[in-house]
Parts: sequence; structure tokens; C-alpha cells
Amino acid sequence: MDLIRVYRIPFSTNVERVALAAGHKGVPIEWVDVDADDRSPVEAVSGQRLVPVLVTDDDEVIADSPAILEWLETRFPDPPLLPRDPARRAEVRVFADWFNQVWKRAPNAIADLGATDALSAEMRAHVEVFEALLQGRDYLFGDFGLADVTAFPFLKYAVLGLPADDDELFHRVLVEYQPLRDDSPLHAWVLRVDAHPRG
Repeated sequence: MDLIRVYRIPFSTNVERVALAAGHKGVPIEWVDVDADDRSPVEAVSGQRLVPVLVTDDDEVIADSPAILEWLETRFPDPPLLPRDPARRAEVRVFADWFNQVWKRAPNAIADLGATDALSAEMRAHVEVFEALLQGRDYLFGDFGLADVTAFPFLKYAVLGLPADDDELFHRVLVEYQPLRDDSPLHAWVLRVDAHPRG
């Protein structure tokens, strides 16, 4: 197996997506730790500042966690992150796109501009979507896969809180604006996904 390097910074939610996917597939990763205040190594390899960035032995460079997850699924199809059935596969892809392009809007806006009643209500309403998906299921779409890998690093903060050294404002937003009922199925789901290996 070719050596795969991934550039990361501490506590990155998008990096954890890649770690979960690689762990699920048994793909070894050589992690390259980067200081959040000096992202020049990331810029040097990818031309942009965001992590994760995956680099192969063949100098293939993939930036952005959804693109990296897609690359891992194509390159290492077993065990899969996506269902084999085309209709179910499409449903999971729609969810991942919704999460990345719609769900993330509210917490990002709160972190950047401050909370409004509308943004707070949007985050609370989205909690109900995840809870509905988990009715009668262990994972968001039945089997562990792309949907869980995509959402877990963000939703876990509602259950696990902030790690001791994590002072990221965005992560505080994820703790404060996703209130869960004591009987929310997200509690058990977070613990279930958190038990999965990381690459």
C-alpha cells in the first residue's frame, strides 16, 4: 500500500472525518501535524490554507474532506462507506451535501457574526432531523458509513463537550447551540461512533 500523508491541525472536525474513514477501511495514514497559526506547510503542498490535505507517494494532492472521503472510497472500496444499492447511495450523498452546504451555514454564521434567534432555532431544528434519522437505527442510514463520518465530528460536541485544550470558538458554538434531551438518540449514537477506530 502506498504511503498516504494527511496534513492536520489539532481538533479539526474535517480532519476527524478522514481519520474515521481511514480507520473504518483499515488504511494507514502518516499524519503531518501543522500549527494552526503557521499553515505554510499546507500552503506549500496544496496552494491553500485549509486542512485536511492528503498527499500520496505519487504526489497526488487532494484538499477538502469531502473530496478526500470520495478518494478513499474509490481507492479502497471495501469495507464501503456508501451503500451498494444505487438509490440508498444517492440518499446518503444527498445527506452529505445537505450537511456540508446547508447544516454548516448556521454554526459558521454564529461563530463569525454572533447568534441570532433565527440561527439558534435553525440549529435546534436540525437536531430533530438527526434524531428522526436515528429512530430504530444504530447509524444515520442504517449501517455505519459516509453520513456518520460526515456528521459525527460536529455533532459529538453536543454530547462530549469540549476537550480540555480545545479553545476553538466554532466548537463552543457546537456545544452551546445543539441542546439535547436526556432521551435523545444522539447520545448513544455519538458514543457508538466514537468507539470506531481512527486511521
